[in-house]
Amino acid sequence: MAETVAAPEVSPRGGGRVRRLLVTALRSRRGLLGATLALLVIGIGLLGPFLSASPLAFVAAPLSPPGGGHGLLGSDALGRDVFARVLSGGWRILLLAVAATALAISAGTTIGVVAAYRRGLVDSLSMRAVDILLALPQLVLVLLMLSVVGPKAWLVILAAGLSQAPQVARVLYAAAQEVCERDFVKAVAVWGVPPRTVIRRHVVPSLVTPLMVECGIRLSGSIVLIAGLGFLGLGTTPPAPDWGVMINENRLGLSSNPWGVLAPVILLGLLAVGTNLLSDAIARANIGDRTVTDPILTARAGEPL
Repeated sequence: MAETVAAPEVSPRGGGRVRRLLVTALRSRRGLLGATLALLVIGIGLLGPFLSASPLAFVAAPLSPPGGGHGLLGSDALGRDVFARVLSGGWRILLLAVAATALAISAGTTIGVVAAYRRGLVDSLSMRAVDILLALPQLVLVLLMLSVVGPKAWLVILAAGLSQAPQVARVLYAAAQEVCERDFVKAVAVWGVPPRTVIRRHVVPSLVTPLMVECGIRLSGSIVLIAGLGFLGLGTTPPAPDWGVMINENRLGLSSNPWGVLAPVILLGLLAVGTNLLSDAIARANIGDRTVTDPILTARAGEPL
């Protein structure tokens, strides 16, 4: 009788796990609040330009308070409508932040996972380079890159993304080391499957949770970083509306009309809090999911196997 060779265990599907974690996270008050805050600010940023009046039109004397025909939030330091500029000033930051986050996640995941899987010289060289970049202050690294060419949109994305890639690489490296030791990964490698295929189809899908959490954290960091560059004059060029630029333009008029500063600060703060709350809810949902599905964790929780 011919001996039957069992096929190796396959890695879990990433798509189903993502949906399960998102649904579980959104059922918690923390996750629902985070998603609501994030979607509210994102909606304002993306739909605001279609709903606002001209952000460049002069409507009143400089730094006029709200009311009296001066607009819902008054006027800024040049007499322009603060409310219109707030509605029109978020889409650019959001798009740049999403692109920078995608670059950071892609580069960091590639470096971290490949180093964890290949080990040896590749591991040592990759992680030592990551350690060197982590030792450099993030803002200094970004300012150094922007000072060479200038505040170009593609360079802002490149600088913000690459400055955060080392943090992503370090987190994914630690998570991938455990995954690469699992039996189904080793079995697939023994069958002669190329390393690139093993990483893409078996290792990365098992890292869905840390990837989702890192996406939330890096998106929040990218938004704050790009808004800070706008405040320093290295982002959007005036007079185009931008939340970071607005804070810099109106900071000297806080006593006359604080809404030119408070409105963009509040929106940036709500977005940062919302994305971090949602990321934390996803991490907590993953802990609960592992407690249910992992036999070791289940046994330690006192439940029958």
